Amino acid sequence: QEAFCRVLSIQSHVVRGYVGNKSATFPLQVLGFEVDSINSVQFSNHTGYPHWKGQVLTAEELNVLYEGIKLNNVNQYDYILTGYSRDTSFLETVVDIIKELKKANPSLVYVCDPVMGDHGAMYVPENLLPVYKNKVVPLADILTPNQFEAELLTGRKISTERNVMDLLHKMGPEKVVLTSTDLPSKQGDQFLVAFGSQNIRKPDGTSISQKICLDIPKVDAVFVGTGDLFAAMLLAWTHHHPKDLKIACEKTASVMHHVIMRTITYANEVAGPGNKPSPAQLELRMVQSKADIENPAIIIEATVLQTSSDQKQ
Repeated sequence: QEAFCRVLSIQSHVVRGYVGNKSATFPLQVLGFEVDSINSVQFSNHTGYPHWKGQVLTAEELNVLYEGIKLNNVNQYDYILTGYSRDTSFLETVVDIIKELKKANPSLVYVCDPVMGDHGAMYVPENLLPVYKNKVVPLADILTPNQFEAELLTGRKISTERNVMDLLHKMGPEKVVLTSTDLPSKQGDQFLVAFGSQNIRKPDGTSISQKICLDIPKVDAVFVGTGDLFAAMLLAWTHHHPKDLKIACEKTASVMHHVIMRTITYANEVAGPGNKPSPAQLELRMVQSKADIENPAIIIEATVLQTSSDQKQ
């Protein structure tokens, strides 16, 4: 019987659709996790629609919510999950909370998606970068940047630096997954490449390291909330396979692929032939994918680049 696990997820909330906590909570619950969610924003829908309305949680309000949890002595967590944040004081408050929860439970695992930008452009204020670099990433156990975010954090371009993951490990996290890169796939240009790396320190001081790569079929549409789903599923599958990043990544990527294929098929049907689906039609088909989330058929396989046990550091 699995001991039950409690996750604190600090992410955005939308009334309609699937991003942030809406993208992470249901899949985690389906896989047996208790999810406590703090909504960093409450919007009507994601910002890819023509219109959106809503409220943003301040650092003070975040503190008040956490205080309430603490006063009732229910601030015990096995996992923390964070994603998009666009305010430095909010992010610094998150850092304080993580530090306190890690003190209370030294084996707590912090899964961090350092959401800062994509395709060479930042879509959060630039003053978030030093906070991520100096305060957030050193606390993270599992880090899921895309290529651009990994380059921002390390100051290195990935085309030249295949060891960007080692540089990220040095900053703190024992598992790093580059969720997407522009590096060429061996399977051709219909695929994008993701990389994973894990350094596990054993009690005797030696460490085991495993590096993998995944070729993921490209889908020609813009989906929102997929990164949030990826980080949540990686949390779940690394929990079930703590020593085997390969199978954890295969299950995570396969869940993603099932959800995305179901979504694009539906969106194209509803939009009709020759029409481009709208953001509303492209909302992830999350509930409809429940069976795939619980037990994903492995349709994306990872290649092991290296596995090594090295001597004491």
